[in-house]
Amino acid sequence: MELRPKSALGRLVNGLKREPHDYRPSLEVFPVLNVDKLAADLGLGQAGTKRGARNEPAADSAAFDDVENRIVERIEAENSAAHGMLLDELRAYTERLTGLDFEGRFSTIRQAAPAAVSEFRAEAAQGRDELHSLRRHLRDLELERDEFRRRYRLKRTARWASGGNLSLKVGVLLVLFVFEVFLNGFFLAKGNELGYLGGAAEAFTFALLNIGVSFLIGAVGVREINHRNVFRKLFGLISLLCYLALLIGLNLALAHYREASGTLISDAGREVLVRLRTAPLAIVDLKSWLLFGLGILCSLVAFADSFLIFDPYPGYGALEKRRSSAHDAYIRRKNDLIARLLDIRDDAIEILEEANRDLAIRRSEYDFILESRTRLLRLFAAHQTHLDRAANTLLEIYRAANKGARQTPPPARFASSHALEKFPVEQESSEATAREDLRRSIAESQAVLVGQVEAVHAEFERAFASYREIDELIEEKPVVRSSAKAA
Repeated sequence: MELRPKSALGRLVNGLKREPHDYRPSLEVFPVLNVDKLAADLGLGQAGTKRGARNEPAADSAAFDDVENRIVERIEAENSAAHGMLLDELRAYTERLTGLDFEGRFSTIRQAAPAAVSEFRAEAAQGRDELHSLRRHLRDLELERDEFRRRYRLKRTARWASGGNLSLKVGVLLVLFVFEVFLNGFFLAKGNELGYLGGAAEAFTFALLNIGVSFLIGAVGVREINHRNVFRKLFGLISLLCYLALLIGLNLALAHYREASGTLISDAGREVLVRLRTAPLAIVDLKSWLLFGLGILCSLVAFADSFLIFDPYPGYGALEKRRSSAHDAYIRRKNDLIARLLDIRDDAIEILEEANRDLAIRRSEYDFILESRTRLLRLFAAHQTHLDRAANTLLEIYRAANKGARQTPPPARFASSHALEKFPVEQESSEATAREDLRRSIAESQAVLVGQVEAVHAEFERAFASYREIDELIEEKPVVRSSAKAA
């Protein structure tokens, strides 16, 4: 079916074929005008033919007629709109450049980068002071230990129970105590009115005396035998005799008490004292002798355990333990301070390197913005040239149609082209200089950052070396004093 041009479907098809705007499809900021469509919308061919048939405009006219003015006004409107778009884009670029805030970044870098090194140096100095105090205290204990060994002619290291070893030895004492309480309670329950419960109460008292006192005499008294001092040796010997007397006397009393409590004697305690004075070995029950022997064994084990828990020489183990604790505290604190310096160094370097990367990103963004601005200005200049050509093309379409329908010669201005009034587009002459200045400032700031990273590394190495030198400095003082005494 053939559609008439003026029918509704014809207008619909014509509208579908029409482009929705006066520009050719493009991704440019300033789209290219579609001259043919604009000429059709303005009806330049029809207007030129119609006015030419009436010999209008007059051959001697010098000013543009209505059609020509309409063409020029339309192109100038397009030019003004493009110029407004240019100003908006330039304003956005200016805001983006301002947002980069290079001066603020430079100022922050100049202040913060050296401050990071100063803070690191202060942290290292504080750690040195703390370590020096700990090391001096350790050295005093070492001198005291060395003097102790020299005075008492000790050529061995101190021995004392600690950790799992100490737990084992204490556990032995507890097992012994429980074992003797159970054993004595079993044997003493024979004649006790309360049975096993009464026997356990009496057994607890005997076990406490047998094991506890044996351990205390060995730890506090008998170890004095090893001392170089004669009086302390004598005290240790007396303690040993007291222990032997207690060892035999207490366990004999326990054996007699078992026999006496099993008889009809009402006062077993007095009977035991009488037997110990008159016939201490007159024990007739085998179980009583067995109780005596087991009591002796438990007492000896507790007595020996006191020499295993503490160093045999009195005072040596405690002194060496204090020195060892000070040494562990010094090493532990030294490792903590080094780890702290490592964390500070890594954090500072990460921040400085991030600032360096940020400057590089900002510089790239700055270059991109300037290039985009330059490209935008070139595009606007080219767009104005395009609009100038479009205006003359539209005028030529109108004038050609006008000349073809005229009977009289056309006006002389038809032979001349129209010059579009253009907005000035000037590149900033200082842009290249500003870019170079900025690049130089960025390079200087990046050099500052790199220098501070190296400075942080150097400060860490210096601090780490100074921590190690503390040992050498502290050690030199006793050597110097010894040399002075020898001189």
